[in-house]
Amino acid sequence: MVNAAKARLSAETFDDFLEEQNLLADCEESAIKAIIADQIRLAMKEQGLTKTAMAARMQTDRRQLDRLLDPSNPSATLSTLRRAAAAVGRTLRVELA
Repeated sequence: MVNAAKARLSAETFDDFLEEQNLLADCEESAIKAIIADQIRLAMKEQGLTKTAMAARMQTDRRQLDRLLDPSNPSATLSTLRRAAAAVGRTLRVELA
């Protein structure tokens, strides 16, 4: 019995575990948000943009930009992400896989 349990555990992926705990979607969403925030931050750095200048390009305030760049804040809309991408000369791509 112990060997069967060990075999199941060794075959189980971390995604499987998160799915069983009903956490996979939230974790993936947080990871995607963190990646996008990092990409925006990197593009800002490459262009020498301050948060104030970036917010001005996005036609928003710095508080909204701070929320966008905060990976723990899930409130970013597609519209905000698109404006941020455009502000650094990029495009936002969303696809279903």
